[in-house]
Amino acid sequence: MTPPRARTWGRRGHTPVIRVRGRSRRRTSVAALCCYKPGEPSRLIHRPRAHLLLKGAHKSFSWKDYRDLLVRAHIQLGGPIVVVWDNLNTHLAAGLKRYEAEHDWLTTVRLAPYAPDLNPVEAVWSLVRRAMANTAFDTPDDLDRTLRRELRRIQLRPGLIDGCLGATDLTLAPPTPPSKPLPSRSRR
Repeated sequence: MTPPRARTWGRRGHTPVIRVRGRSRRRTSVAALCCYKPGEPSRLIHRPRAHLLLKGAHKSFSWKDYRDLLVRAHIQLGGPIVVVWDNLNTHLAAGLKRYEAEHDWLTTVRLAPYAPDLNPVEAVWSLVRRAMANTAFDTPDDLDRTLRRELRRIQLRPGLIDGCLGATDLTLAPPTPPSKPLPSRSRR
């Protein structure tokens, strides 16, 4: 529950201080997909999950959680999907690769390891962090509630999701293949 820090205004000579508690026994993880289709409003599909920090308990999403998110996206979008993964180790898990190979509605592309700025979801996390900066949460439930509210706010504004794609300088239009030169006629 350590909050992100941001700059704020305060009276001259009085530094604003926000007191926070120590560590919590919970961790919140979030997975999200930015969904784009030409001619339709952009969508954000997300899945937050609270993990208890107990010995032997999962501390993050497993490949099965990502598989479930892909199934949910497939159902909500109603058609085949192309997923652009970053190089998170869970995205490279053997079980997830096997699942991808078994389903023809799912096509995956991997981002280069040196190009995280090509991932529009990183811009979504930036929007969420900015909205939650300088906030002290009393309980983990307050954090979860605020996180879900911010993700819902982004979901309801397709223009924000389009802006996340725009921040990557990527486009939805497939590249046009180079035109073939016309055969030249030789004169004899």
